[in-house]
Amino acid sequence: MSEFEGKVALVTGGAQGLGQAICQRLAREGCDVVVTDIKIEQAQATAEQIAQETGRRALAVRMDVADEASVQAGFDQLMATFGRLDILVSNAGILIAEEVAESDANKWRAVMNVNLFGYYLTARAATRIMKPAGRGVIIQINSKSGKKGSFKNSAYAASKFGGIGFTQSLALELAEYGVRVNAVCPGNLLEGTLWQQSLFDQYARNQGLTVEQVRQKYIDQVPMKRGCTYDDVCNVVVFLASDQSSYMTGQAINVTGGQEMR
Repeated sequence: MSEFEGKVALVTGGAQGLGQAICQRLAREGCDVVVTDIKIEQAQATAEQIAQETGRRALAVRMDVADEASVQAGFDQLMATFGRLDILVSNAGILIAEEVAESDANKWRAVMNVNLFGYYLTARAATRIMKPAGRGVIIQINSKSGKKGSFKNSAYAASKFGGIGFTQSLALELAEYGVRVNAVCPGNLLEGTLWQQSLFDQYARNQGLTVEQVRQKYIDQVPMKRGCTYDDVCNVVVFLASDQSSYMTGQAINVTGGQEMR
């Protein structure tokens, strides 16, 4: 029997892309899964697919991670349905890449609201469940941009640096209560939804390159000469959620093909 059998995981931004892949993988490992997203129809489709393919229970919940009432309502629905929470994966995020001098303050703030404040709100809600239970795992999907500044992408990097600081601080608070808090820092998910739908165009525009030149630029920066994949990230998420990492907390694990080593 899998050690994840009977456990409940909540994943933010789970309707598509990396979040969807994490939901699917945790279900295959044996978890019941709560798929949260502002895109509720896509979240419902993902939950239905998970239930059909894995036989696990899967619940779709509309959640805006930057809205306190929405987050609380989502966690209330989780507890009403499952009565427990073992794993939180804070994955929801946005990226708006602009040169600082030309940037829009409202867009800059929006990135911080989703990526950092949203992580705080969901982690706080999870903490209020996990701390009294004396168990639990919180995992933030961070980025290599949480370790090193990102060219013409200051809001995203600032939010991710902040995420690592929050991860370490919360890990210190919760260590004595049996709750572990870690982050995963992926490299460039070049085949992922975010890159395909947005980043290639944004980077091509603000760096004066073609899309293909952007792709090659980011591959050339990686010692292993390939982009990060969903499986690369999911493998580390499963490890951090498992008892195999029971002596690890407050860590920010690089999954970058050697591009980032700090």
